[in-house]
Amino acid sequence: MPVKIAPSILDVDFARLGDEIARVEPHVDLFHLDIMDGHFVPNLSFGMPVIASLRKITTLPFHCHLMVTNPVALLGPLAEAGATTVSVHIEVHPDPTLAAEAARAEGLGFGLVINPATPFAAAEPFMELCDVLLVMSVVPGFGGQAFMPQVLTKVEAARKLIDSSGLGTDIEIDGGITPETIGVARRSGASVFVAGTAIFKSSDPVGTIARLRAAAEEGS
Repeated sequence: MPVKIAPSILDVDFARLGDEIARVEPHVDLFHLDIMDGHFVPNLSFGMPVIASLRKITTLPFHCHLMVTNPVALLGPLAEAGATTVSVHIEVHPDPTLAAEAARAEGLGFGLVINPATPFAAAEPFMELCDVLLVMSVVPGFGGQAFMPQVLTKVEAARKLIDSSGLGTDIEIDGGITPETIGVARRSGASVFVAGTAIFKSSDPVGTIARLRAAAEEGS
């Protein structure tokens, strides 16, 4: 699958959110939106007004990572605000069948997320439901953490299953993705790369995106 770069807006200076989105939009493939409820993870992030405002200034897909205890309740509002795809944690929905059906009913793509401590086996029976599998390479809820290479065995297992089953599921990896770590994640089978700190805390976000893409394609 082609390399896709997905900036996480969690690390943007929100006083300059529109300007930062406009600066990187021509160079990326989608935006990654972390929705936190202060329960499933200890932090809060942002809600529908921010997403709806962003939808007015970009046509790129929005992948909403739902770090919340009741994701199904948010699906209708997210669709109305302009979300494209939602991913729910397998830790919240051990059987995500109904959540996937609810997302499809709202016209949303659907994905599953697995935390670093969660084995791929938890999500494996449900891969046919998924447009994307999001493998966390940090503990969710906080930006700026170091990449956890031990999760790459899950990426490899997921890639093997997806390819052998003829599925079109993307494998997304989120956490500590930099020009130094993206290559090994790509070689393990990931195709979508979330980067927040590396891009938006950089003095040259556009240059960093170019380095990320080059390093990922070199690892293909």
